[in-house]
Amino acid sequence: MDSQWRKSTRSGGNGACLEARYADHTAQVRDTKDRQGPMLSFTAGQWTHFVQGIKAGTLDA
Repeated sequence: MDSQWRKSTRSGGNGACLEARYADHTAQVRDTKDRQGPMLSFTAGQWTHFVQGIKAGTLDA
């Protein structure tokens, strides 16, 4: 499995970007500006539920 960090191709140049990868059987997310800082880690089920919520619009602020 490719565990390389990736940034969305839709990210702008304003510095408000996240990077994600799959590693150690989890989806991991970090702030592009603070690559040595904290990282969030999600199980496959949690990540799937999160992405589905975004697509459905249930997580809109």
